[in-house]
Amino acid sequence: MPMSIDTIIARLGGPEATARLTGVGTEAIRKWRQAQSIPSRHWPVIAHATGLSLADLQPAAPTHTASPAPTQGGSTTGSSMPHARPDGATAALVLADGTVLWGKGFGAFTKQPSIGEICFSTGMTGYQETLTDPSFAGQIITFTFPHIGNVGVNLEDEEASRIAARGLVVKEDITEPASWRAKAPLQTWLQEQNISGIAGVDTRSLTLKIRDGGAQSAALYYPEDGKFDLDALLTATKAWPGLEGMDLAKEVTCKAPYTWSDSVWQWPTGSRPVDGKRRKVVAVDYGAKRNILRCLVAAGCDVTVVPATTTAKEILELKPEGVFLSNGPGDPAATAGYAVPAIKGVLDAGIPLFGICLGHQLLAQALGGKTYKLARGHRGANQPVKDLSTGRVEITSQNHGFAVDADSLPADAHVTHVSLFDGSNEGLASDRYAAFSVQYHPEASPGPSDSFYLFERFVALIDAHASKN
Repeated sequence: MPMSIDTIIARLGGPEATARLTGVGTEAIRKWRQAQSIPSRHWPVIAHATGLSLADLQPAAPTHTASPAPTQGGSTTGSSMPHARPDGATAALVLADGTVLWGKGFGAFTKQPSIGEICFSTGMTGYQETLTDPSFAGQIITFTFPHIGNVGVNLEDEEASRIAARGLVVKEDITEPASWRAKAPLQTWLQEQNISGIAGVDTRSLTLKIRDGGAQSAALYYPEDGKFDLDALLTATKAWPGLEGMDLAKEVTCKAPYTWSDSVWQWPTGSRPVDGKRRKVVAVDYGAKRNILRCLVAAGCDVTVVPATTTAKEILELKPEGVFLSNGPGDPAATAGYAVPAIKGVLDAGIPLFGICLGHQLLAQALGGKTYKLARGHRGANQPVKDLSTGRVEITSQNHGFAVDADSLPADAHVTHVSLFDGSNEGLASDRYAAFSVQYHPEASPGPSDSFYLFERFVALIDAHASKN
C-alpha cells in the first residue's frame, strides 16, 4: 500500500535531509507534500535509503476519476490517444507522452506542426523579450503568468530581430495592448514572424507535468483548415530528437561581425550610446541577447560582436582588452567542438574573459569541466541565487536547460554561485586565468537588476589586467 509523503520524508530524516539526498531544494520537498506525490526519478535513491519498495512510493489512486466535459475553447489532458476535439478548439498541443491539450489558436497558422521541447517560464513580465531570447530556440514556451499581450510589442524590447521560440502556450486569450510604448498588438507581431500560439490551456496543470515529469517534446498545431491527425502529430513529436546533442548556436548567431553602441533603455530617451572611457570588448555571439550588449556598453565597453564559430586567432586579431561569451541555445557539449578551442586560445593569451549562460557552460568545458541536462531547466525572472563570496542572495532571470557539473571542475577553478532552488551550479571563476562566468542572466530583460555588478566586475578585471601590462 502506498505510504504517505510525510511518513517517507520523516524516514529520511526530515525535509532538509530529503533535499540533500535527492539533490533538490527544500521548496521542492514542500511541493511534494502539497501534491502528495514524489517524482518517479527519485524513487530508486529513496527506496535504497529507506528500504521501501517502489510500490510504497507510488501515489495513492485517486478517489474519483470523473472529469468535466471540455467546454468551448477549453482543453483536455489525457495519456492515451485518441482525444475528442472540444467545440471551438482550433489548435492542439500534443506531448510525446500522448497528452493532448486543445485550445484556441492565435498568431500565424501552421502549415506544419511546430515541434520542440515544451518548457515553462515563470516571469510575470517580458513576454516579448522572452520570445526573442535566442536561448529559447528549439523550445515551445508555456507562460505561467495568465495575461499575455497586455503591453503589446515594440522594437526596443526585442532581444533579437526574430522570435527564437517555436511557439507559445497561454491560459487566457491574448489581450489588446494597453501601454503607451506599444507599436503593435502581439497577434500582429506573431503573424509577421510566422509564429503560432495556443490559448485556453490549463497552464498550471501543464507546468506541474513538466516540473514533475521533466522535459519532453511537444507539437503545437494550428491549421488553417481545422483538420487534425493526432496520430501523425504524436509520431512526429516522438521522432523529434530533443535538445541533447543539438548545436543551435550556429542557427542563431550573427552572420558577420558588427559593432554595438546603444546602452540600456532609459526614459525618455530610450537606448542611446553613452560617453566616457571605453574598453574594447569582443563579444562572441552564441545567441546573444541585445540587453547583454547594452549592459556591456553601460558598464563602459566598446563592443564588437563576432559569430559563434570565430577562432581564437580571429578574435585576438581584433586586439580586445576583454572577451565576452554570450548566452545561447542547445547542448553546450555540441557547441564545444568549435567554441572550446577558441576559448582556450583566448585564455592562453591572457585576455580577461566573462561568460553568461551558454558562455558559462562553454568556459567550464574549456577549463576541463563537464555539463549535463537538467530534468526541467530554470526559466523565469524570479530565481534565487547565492553568491558564495558575500553570502548575498540575488533574485535572477534565467533560461537554461543544461548546467555545469560542479564536481567536474578542475582544482584551479572554484564555484562562486549556487541555485537556492536545487543547489545546481550558477557561477565559477578560474584561479589560473582572469576568467569568470555565471549561469543566470545578469542583464535581466525581463527581470530584476540585482546582478548588474557582474558587468562592472568584468570592467574592473579588464582595468586590473591593463595596469599590470
